[in-house]
Amino acid sequence: MDRRNMTMLCDFYELTMGNGYFKYGYADHITYFDVFFRSVPDGGGFAIAAGLEQIVEYIKNLHFSAEDIAYLRERKMFDEGFLRYLADFRFTGDIYAVPEGTPIFPREPILTVRAPAIQAQLIETFLLLTINHQSLIATKANRVVRAAEGRTVLEFGSRRAQGADGAILGARAAYIGGCAGTACTISDELFGVPAGGTMAHSWVQMFPTQYEAFKTYCEVYPDNPTLLVDTYNTLKSGVPDAIRAFNEVLKPRGLTKCGIRLDSGDMTYLTKKARKMLDDAGWESCKISVSNSLDEYIIRDLLQQGAQIDMFGVGERLITARSEPVFGGVYKLAAIEGEDGTVIPRIKISENTAKITNPHFKKLYRFYGNDTGKAIADYLCVYDETVDDTKDLTIFDPEATWKEKTVYNFTAKELQVPIFKNGELVYKLPTLKEIQSYCREQVDTLWDEVKRFDNPHTYYVDLSKKLWGIRYQLLKEKSK
Repeated sequence: MDRRNMTMLCDFYELTMGNGYFKYGYADHITYFDVFFRSVPDGGGFAIAAGLEQIVEYIKNLHFSAEDIAYLRERKMFDEGFLRYLADFRFTGDIYAVPEGTPIFPREPILTVRAPAIQAQLIETFLLLTINHQSLIATKANRVVRAAEGRTVLEFGSRRAQGADGAILGARAAYIGGCAGTACTISDELFGVPAGGTMAHSWVQMFPTQYEAFKTYCEVYPDNPTLLVDTYNTLKSGVPDAIRAFNEVLKPRGLTKCGIRLDSGDMTYLTKKARKMLDDAGWESCKISVSNSLDEYIIRDLLQQGAQIDMFGVGERLITARSEPVFGGVYKLAAIEGEDGTVIPRIKISENTAKITNPHFKKLYRFYGNDTGKAIADYLCVYDETVDDTKDLTIFDPEATWKEKTVYNFTAKELQVPIFKNGELVYKLPTLKEIQSYCREQVDTLWDEVKRFDNPHTYYVDLSKKLWGIRYQLLKEKSK
């Protein structure tokens, strides 16, 4: 964002491992790491990938400054040869990733790194914090937007965000997830997330009367003023004073675009009453917006109760993903390369079966039904396998030794795309608007059952027979 060098934003053990790799000859060994997550926040059916653009900028800017090297030397635990290696450090590996805005599912690789061991280790922390944060907020935003059923949702959470980056990049991620704009001005300046706002209660309190506050605001911003009507009494004075200001300032100019906002009270009751008052006064065009600690469940309930709302401003529960504020993405070794270039799979085993990894350098496909256009399942296979979607295909459940199924009449699309090759950027970053549109289109390919907030249908991420066999064999070998 301000071109800060983030190379030292890493867990200290990345450096101690790197020093060990260097001293014992592993520095140039090629490794394969996957970024994936284990469960969808809020018990949802899917998540939204976000944060790739910031990872691209980070990788392009990777370097250790003289000050960084001096700091590490002062720790008196790093080999001088390793410090000289860091002084000339740059990323020379490959990165593959699903595009931002893609619906993603547990245990499939969102991003894959193929790089020398030290390089792959050093970038772990930044990759995870970036994907974890923005994917979390994009996922939450998408839930909120879907709850609004086509009504406008704005991100209003800057002042409650967890730090400046939480506010700025959170607004970016919320836009990817479907929000129409933000209250965060700098996110508009940096990324083009449309920023907007109206007034606070302090504006109303500043003037001798509420009516004067409303009239003045309409005179300053006559094209589409939105008046905050709950500073004193929403129905007795707020809405009537707003109507009076619209009548005296907008109507003589032939202007009809305007709005009111409520930030407190019983939103269902107040918006119903306010809607009738506005319509009776001839202001059917006036939009009603609401804010105040909203989330997808409150929005859903308001609409089910018949609330008359055109726009939602969603703040703290979106920008902090308050209901489940950790995305849980992890970075795990999946394979190494032998001296002859052979890819050698690696697996992590745990008594907690959810932590057992899928080994190998893999391809990730999404299958779409030719008859519906809807996503059927995701499919992991070994990197040297190809999918023939003109034939029926048997796929295997990674958690069961017996469960398999056949897919037919489908089109296969490979999800990961090359981002860096040999350290060079080979991916054209889309605009933020293009990412948002792509996200909306891809979410539309999911069945409604997968998009339920409560008890969503499980979307399957299955393995090829070859990959299933490799995983099963490694489990047998390593668990002895």
